[in-house]
Amino acid sequence: MMPDTLFVKCLFEFIGTAILILLGDGVVAGTILNKSKGFNGGWVVITLAWGFAVMCGAFIAAPYSGAHLNPALSVGLALSGVFPWAYVPAYIVAQLLGSFVGAVFVYIFYKDHYDVTEDPDTKLCTFCTMPAILNKPRNFICEVIGTFVLVFVILCLAVEGNTPEVGLGSVGLFPVTFLIVAIGMSLGGTTGYAINPARDFPPRLVHYLLPIKGKGSSGWGYGWVPVFGPFAGAGIAACVYLLLFG
Repeated sequence: MMPDTLFVKCLFEFIGTAILILLGDGVVAGTILNKSKGFNGGWVVITLAWGFAVMCGAFIAAPYSGAHLNPALSVGLALSGVFPWAYVPAYIVAQLLGSFVGAVFVYIFYKDHYDVTEDPDTKLCTFCTMPAILNKPRNFICEVIGTFVLVFVILCLAVEGNTPEVGLGSVGLFPVTFLIVAIGMSLGGTTGYAINPARDFPPRLVHYLLPIKGKGSSGWGYGWVPVFGPFAGAGIAACVYLLLFG
């Protein structure tokens, strides 16, 4: 077992988040980029694979960091009093860096398919979320609600347990996997359910920085929604949890 230090915790947050994005953005690329064998796999494939992507990342990080893999979750857990605020900045940096690296590897893996896909919006959606109908106030509310469900259910799953680390890994990976799938299938149709600032911002930055053939806008005008919406949802979840269980 590796030493229980903040550096080790952040290292595994980095690795876990990188795997999450590699597999999560990877399934989107595999179902919507031209000439992929998974082309037209559909929404069910995407939502299932995203749940499994979170599970895989959490299996890696859980023994060492609690497997937050999500800045909004780290903040929500700190607000709830079950995670030290002193760790939050380092966790968030590790998660953002891991997400960036994961998104770069998605592009490397699917480079030939990006080259033969003409639609720039399709390319963008393999990196980050964009709404089905652009209505920023309602899109923001959707991200708030989706993240509220994520954080509140995770907190409720851990009510009866006293664990040294609270996160995706502390409450049982399979229930949280099903939670992610349920959120995607039920609440993901409007915005693509970022519910995680690290899932959206670093891959959007990767799209902006990489010389992707035929790419268009990186959608920065919308980019604040999947960042601040999840933080707001996590904060509300923490408040409700404290009101009920604090």
